[in-house]
Amino acid sequence: MSYHIKFSETAKKQLGKFDGFTRSQIIEYVERELNNIDNPRRIGKGLKGKLKGLWRYEIGKYRLLCSIEDDTLIILIVKIGHRREVYRG
Repeated sequence: MSYHIKFSETAKKQLGKFDGFTRSQIIEYVERELNNIDNPRRIGKGLKGKLKGLWRYEIGKYRLLCSIEDDTLIILIVKIGHRREVYRG
């Protein structure tokens, strides 16, 4: 059973703000590494503190913060951003 990707509205807006090269890197990573994966926890890292319950995926200097929904087999991308800013509020 494999997981499928969904973007939150916030993540869609954030993705649209990146330059074309960065946007294509992120989309390529999502399609290659996350879409149809059997175990998304194998390549990600669980977060702690106020972001507990979310998972982080690294793409160079950028991060995807995701919620893994096991009951529906969906990886919901909640937030996308530069590593310096993505964990803030």
